[in-house]
Amino acid sequence: MRNVLRWQAKLDRAALRLGHVGSFCCAFLFFPVARGSSLLPLIGLTSEASIKYHVWLGNLVMLFFTAHGLCYIVFWASTDQIHEMLKWTRTKVANVPGELALLSGLVMWVTALPRVRRQMFELFFYAHHLYALFLVFFALHVGVAFFGSILPGVFLFMVDRYLRFLQSRVRVRLVSARLLACDAVELNFCKSPHLTHSPMSTVFINVPCVSRLQWHPFTVTSSSSLEPDRLSVVVKRAGRWTEKLYETISSLPPSQPGHLDVSVEGPYSQATPASFLQYDSLVMISGGGGITPFISVIRELVHRSGTAAEAATPSLLLIAVFKTSADLAMLDLIVPASGGFSDISRLELRIEAFVTRESVPSAGDVVAIAHKVPTEEVLFKPSPSHAPIAPVLGHNGWLWLAAVVSSSFFIFLLLVGAVQRLYIYPVDGNSNRVYPWAARTLLNLLLLCVGIAVAASAAVLWNKRRRAEEAKQVENVATPASSPATWLDKPRRGDAEVESSPLHYLEQATAVHFGRRLDLRRMLLEIGGTNVGVMASGPPELLEDVATICSSGSASNLHFASISFTW
Repeated sequence: MRNVLRWQAKLDRAALRLGHVGSFCCAFLFFPVARGSSLLPLIGLTSEASIKYHVWLGNLVMLFFTAHGLCYIVFWASTDQIHEMLKWTRTKVANVPGELALLSGLVMWVTALPRVRRQMFELFFYAHHLYALFLVFFALHVGVAFFGSILPGVFLFMVDRYLRFLQSRVRVRLVSARLLACDAVELNFCKSPHLTHSPMSTVFINVPCVSRLQWHPFTVTSSSSLEPDRLSVVVKRAGRWTEKLYETISSLPPSQPGHLDVSVEGPYSQATPASFLQYDSLVMISGGGGITPFISVIRELVHRSGTAAEAATPSLLLIAVFKTSADLAMLDLIVPASGGFSDISRLELRIEAFVTRESVPSAGDVVAIAHKVPTEEVLFKPSPSHAPIAPVLGHNGWLWLAAVVSSSFFIFLLLVGAVQRLYIYPVDGNSNRVYPWAARTLLNLLLLCVGIAVAASAAVLWNKRRRAEEAKQVENVATPASSPATWLDKPRRGDAEVESSPLHYLEQATAVHFGRRLDLRRMLLEIGGTNVGVMASGPPELLEDVATICSSGSASNLHFASISFTW
């Protein structure tokens, strides 16, 4: 190597420092995507809301690592050392795995761009599995000692990922499905009463007969307080996967119980009920299928309003925007298929529904529209291999998670110590110049995986045995024999039972506006009260409009409660 110029020496030092800064950012990269981590709730973050921090950190990591690699390439080219790009040293920093790690990261970075992710989500999803190669090549590049600087986040992510893998291997019990007139289907699963979730939680669903590889996130519409043994999600027919799922379920005969294998990951909480109770009034604004997160909120507050021990619940205003009158069937979902609704009249609820693409039909047309595709319910027969959705680590999940994390790391340290003393030390001593870095790094990664697999598998199997008796008790749980009528099917009987039914109350609380555009600003500014919470779910433009109105200062009583659905 010839003498380098001053600018070349500075470039060499800059490249090294860029790598260190990128590694520092990488140390925090995996914390936000550990969905079941106990660290996120401690700092007030949910698994969905933390995704934006993962995106920011990912951009920083790739920015610094790309600059790190380019600076070294320029340095080597300017000093006639371009052959260094193909160098894989035995006991020092290896360049080839660093370049492979950078290439893996660049593929993930490009496919994660907003336009690519929205238009080709499957490409983004599968490309992101290159994180495994990225981590392995990064560890081979820097060595096991420096890899320890990012190990805490990687370790917690690996524990979470393996637990999610174990949960996804279980086939869950699907009790029934409601087919709505708006080409949507509500899936009702059996769940363990020990599994509790907050409103607007998210689950990931895999249906092998549709696709063995694809997992799709959906918002939970049920309330674990109101329905302790049920978990429901709504799937809107939009896209190849959802269309095939809808056709599969709709082809099943309603008169005979069907069979469908489904796997579930989650649920992952979005918000706590206490965040809704802090307001005197709550305004929920939805566009299209964006109404589904608010169904769980309404069900939760219905339960709380009927419980004398609970504090006063806020009054609710649901502003729902639909394209066609068939989409009004989404309002049916407010009443759970399992029944058992509390006295909904205790809740001060008002629904303003806007149908933007249709003019006002006659009363007879409304009923006709509602019954073009009648609401059907398909029942599913229980299978001995299907189990209720349950916490992967039991109802004391946080204690078990702490035990898994601590015991798996202890096993890892014990194995590393034994291998170091009995296998590596006789060869290398303490010189770190004989035993190859690559072999040492791969061995440590393998032992880390072994420690996690042993501890997590033992905890899951222990809890699975404890749930066996519970599963036997609920496997033959009764399912409803008929589906509830639609809210548009107005009752014609005058008896008190019909007049006091939840569907009748919802009909009275709902005002449908045909052919009118929503004057959102006027409606929000006309809302009275001193402490009004405002939430929005739907297209990004809708969320931006609501946030702009609430922050404009025109109404000091409006407080925008941001929610995030960015899976």
